[in-house]
Amino acid sequence: MSNGQDLRKRVEELRERIRYHNYRYYALDDPEISDAEYDELFRELQALEAAHPELASPDSPTARVGFPPLEAFDVFEHPVPMLSLENAMNEGEMIEFHQRVQRMLGVVEGIDYTAEPKMDGLAVELLYENGRLSRAGTRGDGYRGEDVTPNVKTIRAIPWTLFALPNAPPIPSLLTVRCEVFMNRKDFQDLNRHREAQGEPLFANPRNAAAGSLRQLDSAITAQRRLKAYCYGVGVLEGLRLETQWDLLNALKQWGLPVNPLSRLCHGLRQALDYYRELERKRPELPYEVDGVVYKVNRLDWQHILGEKTRSPRWAIAYKFPAHVAETRLVDIQVQVGRTGVLTPVALLEPVSLAGVVIRRATLHNMDEIERKDIRIGDHVIVRRAGDVIPEVVRPLEEKRNGSERRFVMPARCPACQGTVVRLSGEAVHRCMNRSCPAQIEGALRHFASREAMNIEGLGKKIIHLLVERGMVHQPADLYRLTEADLVTLPGFAEKSAANLIGAIQKSREPDLPSFLYALGIPLVGSHLAAVLAERFKSFEALRATSYEDLVAAEGVGNKVAESVRRYFENEDNEKAIQALLKIGVQPKALMPEMVSQDMHDFWQGKTVVLTGTLKSMTRDEATERLRRAGARVSSSVSGKTDVVIMGENPGSKLQKAQALGVAVMDEKTFLRHLA
Repeated sequence: MSNGQDLRKRVEELRERIRYHNYRYYALDDPEISDAEYDELFRELQALEAAHPELASPDSPTARVGFPPLEAFDVFEHPVPMLSLENAMNEGEMIEFHQRVQRMLGVVEGIDYTAEPKMDGLAVELLYENGRLSRAGTRGDGYRGEDVTPNVKTIRAIPWTLFALPNAPPIPSLLTVRCEVFMNRKDFQDLNRHREAQGEPLFANPRNAAAGSLRQLDSAITAQRRLKAYCYGVGVLEGLRLETQWDLLNALKQWGLPVNPLSRLCHGLRQALDYYRELERKRPELPYEVDGVVYKVNRLDWQHILGEKTRSPRWAIAYKFPAHVAETRLVDIQVQVGRTGVLTPVALLEPVSLAGVVIRRATLHNMDEIERKDIRIGDHVIVRRAGDVIPEVVRPLEEKRNGSERRFVMPARCPACQGTVVRLSGEAVHRCMNRSCPAQIEGALRHFASREAMNIEGLGKKIIHLLVERGMVHQPADLYRLTEADLVTLPGFAEKSAANLIGAIQKSREPDLPSFLYALGIPLVGSHLAAVLAERFKSFEALRATSYEDLVAAEGVGNKVAESVRRYFENEDNEKAIQALLKIGVQPKALMPEMVSQDMHDFWQGKTVVLTGTLKSMTRDEATERLRRAGARVSSSVSGKTDVVIMGENPGSKLQKAQALGVAVMDEKTFLRHLA
């Protein structure tokens, strides 16, 4: 066997092993290997595909990194409406539901229920045709949602192709699966820490974070968010008849779809209520948010007899958990200053235990929120953990006021530097306008040194505070002037640790262009947009000199980002800081542009192109990049303005839309000829 055949065989073997272990981990909740062993397989596959692009495949597990950005979401029509659930808020209402089911069925005994944790996430429907994932859409109003197919395809738990275990029911020719997309608490906390470092607003809870991540027009952002999913039901099931809801959950699992392992079959009301109490006890220990239990009559024929009301089925109910709240006293309000100068009010509380955690501080968001809730210093307040994670003040207990409470006033001077504080038009936040503010300097330096930016290992929060406090560093360029002799004067430093940090700083002098752009802290430019700008303009000098019009014309860069980039480079203080970095020897590496033939440029220049289906010769990302370099504009949806639709294998609904609109359709062979 040739070396090429050996490589191809190894790549296919790795793909199959990774798909199998994904199935064990997500569908069966029974992994056979450790996370480290899985990561080793994944990295080997990534390395082989990078070294041998001819072996790349659009359905490889490594392809879950994102697809070309969308301009807008298409509409997703649910074949069967996704109804809401009726809620039970206490045991009495749950008993009433059970008695109603008994009356309607004319049955007293023998009613079984499936019980599943009610995930606090975002409902999504998956459409599988002949076992292959073709489309995915949000619940929306239950009848029409948003087509989020590229984003859903980045979620590792959701298989692109179903496969059945031995003795499993046959895979239906058409299947729509309902699932809940969510984010684990730890991943949510990591995401908020990252956003805080970038000066971006924080998500209030994991549900908002999951919803915001799934509704990104750029699926590369979604791919970074570590979303997960559990499936719980179907809308359409063609070519297969099942008898119970429990059979359905097991079938989903046997086809490779993730089902919550805590789901249970309960015989009668007593077992159903016991399950609720058991899950409520386990709730604080779960890695994700649940806000109750969903019960469904197990027999599908009984579900059909019970039917639906206008907005909810009569055969299912959500028994909600009580919210995690506590009463305490708001002792004071402290103001924190972020790297962008934003002042955030924080409530200092008398310590109170809430869901197993002692709460001493809680966010108040901004001045508008304080005034809307009429929160005063000295108030007795109700606090909760938003999404059971971030403590927040829900409301004051006005009936407990004694007249000593004080209204909070946002300071006119920054608490960190005494600089002027203003509220800019159109913003909900107050800002310190002093660019020399030590709190802003420290925040900017932490961002500059962070892993996704200059990646200066060992330069953490405490060391940066010392350097700023002692006047040794005022801007990023000052870091490169530090010596080992400077550092050994600081507490906690010895010769070796000083040498290590200086070495890490010097190592960062030649960053790649995306990392350098991200490190500058340009407002609205996160790590992904930094990569987009780097790819478009190739060098730092070209980006600095580019016009607003050229920025807006770049794929993925909107008006607000273009304005922010231009304002940043036109600011005198920013220009001085950049010049200082360049003068001290920090040189971001330019990207090398690829040559484009004039013939290809002439054919594609100015055309709006849409890709549909799977190409044999290259991945969707590769085709998109080659089209862009040839001067085409690649869109995600077909309209009257589309010039060409390029059709691969298994084209989706875009092909029908193109034919209906009379748009030219090009097969892969013709596409390759025009690229040649």
